[in-house]
Amino acid sequence: MTPTELVQKLLEAPTDSEHTLQYLSDDFVYVSLNYANEDLRRLMPWAGTHEGPGSFSEVFKGVNKQWFIDEFDVRAAFDDGENVAIFGSFTVRSKTLDKSRRSPFSIFAKVKDGKVRYFQYMEDTFATGDSFRSAGEWVFETLPGTTVRV
Repeated sequence: MTPTELVQKLLEAPTDSEHTLQYLSDDFVYVSLNYANEDLRRLMPWAGTHEGPGSFSEVFKGVNKQWFIDEFDVRAAFDDGENVAIFGSFTVRSKTLDKSRRSPFSIFAKVKDGKVRYFQYMEDTFATGDSFRSAGEWVFETLPGTTVRV
C-alpha cells in the first residue's frame, strides 16, 4: 500500500481497535484539533495530544458518543513519501440536541516502515462545537472596542 492508501485504510473503521492497531506504530502520536486546550477539552474530551496506538480508536469512540457522523467526504488525498495529506468535509449531528453542522477537515499523517506514526486532525471547531450549544450567546472582542455576539 502507498502511504495514502494506508491512512485511508486506517479511516475505514476508526472505532475498531483490532482494525486500527494493525496500521499504527508503537510510538504513535495523535493530535486531535489542538495540542492542549483545556477549555476545548471540556467540550470535546478527545481534543488534544494522545500517545500510543490505542489512542486512535479511543478518540473516535469518544466522538461517536456525542455525534452521529452523517457524512465524511474525502476530496483530495496524496503523499510525498512519508507525509500524507487528506482534505474533505464532514457533517456531524449532536446526539443530545440533534443539531447538524458541516465542517471542512484536514489530516496530516506521517508514515514510516508501513505504519502510521503521527496523525493530526483539524476541523472547524467553532462550527462543530456549536452543535452542542443549547442556550445563550457567545461574546467576543475581536478588536479593542469591537464586540461580536454570536
